[in-house]
Amino acid sequence: MANPKAVILVSGGLDSTTALAIARSEGYDCYTISFDYGQRHRAELLAAERTAHALGSLEHKVVRLDLQSIGGSALTDDSIAVPETEGEGIPVTYVPARNTIFLSIALGWAEVLGANDIFVGVNAVDYSGYPDCRPEYVAAYETMANLATKSGVEGQKLHIRAPLMRWSKGEIIRQGQALGVDYALTVSCYQANEAGEACGRCDSCRLRRAGFEEAGVPDPTRYRAG
Repeated sequence: MANPKAVILVSGGLDSTTALAIARSEGYDCYTISFDYGQRHRAELLAAERTAHALGSLEHKVVRLDLQSIGGSALTDDSIAVPETEGEGIPVTYVPARNTIFLSIALGWAEVLGANDIFVGVNAVDYSGYPDCRPEYVAAYETMANLATKSGVEGQKLHIRAPLMRWSKGEIIRQGQALGVDYALTVSCYQANEAGEACGRCDSCRLRRAGFEEAGVPDPTRYRAG
């Protein structure tokens, strides 16, 4: 029998790369998708391609979107600075409706491929306060997906898989290492330069560094000098 197919959202970062490794370990034929949405940290697109190739994606697709046109986030609007100190509430690095938009496109591709599973690396432990990284959101989206698609209506139940939802960054890293993930290929920084070197100061860099410390694993991140 053929392996089941899965679509995996990959950003080039630590979490989504681990989600891809988990999907592969569960026997799925993996099809990866990332988004060129006008983000500030474009080095992530190259990282997504690297990690998809390294982990055996059968097809890697990059979809272009223009989220700069609506702005509202430090990741899509150059006039909003990326914060380098911890704050309260939902941070300005939240991109309005991003996961809803990304999952919708991944859902369409899954229907075309005949894939019943979509993997996403969202996390409710170290998630920076983003509302679209919560288990309630993922459950609601799965319900909607089965109401809104031909596959769902015809009884081919679609699943939104978020295997990292309850794990700390350290647990994610340990799992990824056990599955052969090379985290040196990944880029997590919100303001990485063109070479993929991290700032070491933004929320994402702080969470990533703390994760490697928790896991007791050397941090392979390349940081900018100075």
